[in-house]
Amino acid sequence: MSRFFNAINTHLRRDFAAYRAIVCIPLRTINYTSQKHVGNGDSTMVLGKRWKDAAETVIIGGGCVGVSLAYHLAKAGQKDVVLLEKSELTAGSTWHAAGLTTYYHPGINLKKVHYHSIKLYESLEAETGQAVGFHQPGSIRIASTPVRVDELKYQMARTHWHPTPQWLITPEKIKELFPLLNMDKVLAGLYNPGDGHIDPYSLTMALAAGARMYGAQIYNPALVSGLTPTSDGKWDVQTPHGTIRANRIVNATGFWAREVGQQIGFDHPTIPVHHQYVVTATVPEVKALKAELPVIRDLEGSYYLRQERDGLLFGPYEKEEKMVLQDSWVRDGVPPGFGKELFESDLDRIMHHVEMAMEMVPVLKNADIINIVSGPITYTPDLLPMVGPHQGARNYWTAIGFGYGVIHAGGIGKFLSDWIVTGEPPYDLIECDPNRYGKWTTVPYLCAKARESYGFNNVVGYPKEERFAGRPTNRTSGVYELLKGKASMGFHAGWEQPHWFYKPGDNAGYKPSFRRTNWFGPVGRECKLVMEKVGVVDLTPFGKFMVKGKDSHKLLDRLFANTMPKVGLTNISHMLTPTGRVYAEVTITQLTPGEFLLITGSGSELHDLRWMEEEVAEGAYDVDISNVTEDIGVLGVAGPKARDVLQKLTQEDMSDASFKFLHCKPIQLGGINLRAIRISYTGELGWELYIPHKDMAAVYQAIMAAGEDEGIDNFGTYAMSSLRLEKGFRGWGAEHADFIGKAALQEIKAKGLKRKLSYITMETDDVDPEGNETIWLNGKVSCEESARAT
Repeated sequence: MSRFFNAINTHLRRDFAAYRAIVCIPLRTINYTSQKHVGNGDSTMVLGKRWKDAAETVIIGGGCVGVSLAYHLAKAGQKDVVLLEKSELTAGSTWHAAGLTTYYHPGINLKKVHYHSIKLYESLEAETGQAVGFHQPGSIRIASTPVRVDELKYQMARTHWHPTPQWLITPEKIKELFPLLNMDKVLAGLYNPGDGHIDPYSLTMALAAGARMYGAQIYNPALVSGLTPTSDGKWDVQTPHGTIRANRIVNATGFWAREVGQQIGFDHPTIPVHHQYVVTATVPEVKALKAELPVIRDLEGSYYLRQERDGLLFGPYEKEEKMVLQDSWVRDGVPPGFGKELFESDLDRIMHHVEMAMEMVPVLKNADIINIVSGPITYTPDLLPMVGPHQGARNYWTAIGFGYGVIHAGGIGKFLSDWIVTGEPPYDLIECDPNRYGKWTTVPYLCAKARESYGFNNVVGYPKEERFAGRPTNRTSGVYELLKGKASMGFHAGWEQPHWFYKPGDNAGYKPSFRRTNWFGPVGRECKLVMEKVGVVDLTPFGKFMVKGKDSHKLLDRLFANTMPKVGLTNISHMLTPTGRVYAEVTITQLTPGEFLLITGSGSELHDLRWMEEEVAEGAYDVDISNVTEDIGVLGVAGPKARDVLQKLTQEDMSDASFKFLHCKPIQLGGINLRAIRISYTGELGWELYIPHKDMAAVYQAIMAAGEDEGIDNFGTYAMSSLRLEKGFRGWGAEHADFIGKAALQEIKAKGLKRKLSYITMETDDVDPEGNETIWLNGKVSCEESARAT
């Protein structure tokens, strides 16, 4: 048995109590009683500093993310930036983090966050005079199975339009960069030069020095004991030292995020998980190296390993059945005084990963262990943070749920600072929008998804990935029970929605792949159904809002870059940012004079509602906006025989002359009252039916029965997306009102367009584009960020 294995099984078990007595005691007891006193002048002094009773932005939480935001806001020129930390900077998850930094991210948008973080960390020491302990030996993601090689190739296809350096390298190059590896199973590697690790404490202190240098004020210990909204959209932030009136507040409190959110009525879906890593003593083979080893991520072994001085640091991600949630903190709150403490380790959980690491890096077998860390890190259900303004409370922002706070801190600080200062996000990061969750995100769902996400840290990242823990939620459409056994379901904002349908003889089930897989043929069959006959699709997950009131037309004129439709008509409109970027695409129907139905994508429901509510508050509009997403079910009926089927069930004239494209009518279908909107799928006839949720199953069954002679059948969202893409249908409205972004659009038009959307046909036998692939022209990326498939 190896020395490394023995150390874990004997030495640490025997001596861990003594070790924990050293690292787990509170650094000091914090006295939260007021420490006010009057200084030499007439300024009120708190904690040795002048107390601010008003601020542009109050940031709550002194981990690396919160301090980064303070630094970026102050550097951007915002006056009166205040950060409040309940105990000490870095308390929580920052101080014990492994500090990994990487350009890599499987998503296209978070790559930008990682990029901005690394570029900041490279220059921060020179800017602030504070050492940050930044090491950049690069990193290698190791592929040891053929499907992992496919995964690396998939990621390479999506990278070159972005400035992130990333290369697919051979086993020979991997051995050159990391000579201590056992190469028996290594097939390829994804190499990111410039990756590495940073000391989280030093990073945070350098950011704090920079924040102070640019004028931000940091108070600690300063517990936030209360948050009270004011009538004009500001906040009174209560502390033992006094109250600060803030134009906005930002919750950046890590695993305290739920408790801070609960002060204003939110149960943020965040939960702490136990993460362990092990640090070795000096390893002679490591000490003998002339250059620092790159960080490796053994994807099959589900661990990372990096050099730590002349030893190694190894951190695994256990599978969901072995990982541990600190779910008592969700139920009972974080224990008072917890800040720079650790959990007791559970070594049995990581033994499988230890064995795999020793096989991959044989020098580990003879390494002595000097440290083991088991601390809390915060997870959301999907492992992504919650970043931005929160719907339901004006000027309340979140920067919470960071499972990888160190690499996110610099980029997220800049992202939020740019948004706060300019009034719009600098780029799309909707996957991190805090409003992607809703009341359907229950504690059981949160716990199930956090377990799944932790275990999924190093699983194969397929396109069209589905994760099934915690499903279904309480968001199921009126036809879910009828369809769930016939379809491969997708998850959209809490809803179950059919992606494609099985037939006898089909290879059913979820079978992800980087190549054409079991859904390809059936989706083609569904496309043919809609183009030649008639199909029905469940579109219930659409976000739906009713807007009415004296100022409804005026509000929508301001929000949307299009003329509002007349009563009984529908159009597609866009909400723009002040600089003319598209913030949202919405289908608008005027039902009765001054009453509008707005339809948006499922993932944009609360994202778009927050934007509208903010404009209502800013402009003092006399309107009522109701979120009716869960009250109304939606069925799409499309194809050349759609009219024949629907006409059997209604007295309403469904002919072209009577029911024109983008018209809306209240109709009775099979004896049930609903609204129908004439739309188009690939140029074929189509209607969307908006039905009271309780009547949805009855309407669906009536349609399917009526369409038997026409060959009616179900189709899913994969077929719908394919049909719409092939049509390339886009509708633009006329400019008329002083809508948000109008001046910017006029300027863009005057200067001439620099980019346009083009459609490209590819010939391929087995691998199809999934979106965001790099477009090459004559051996070069044609135009960097513009050159990607959508």
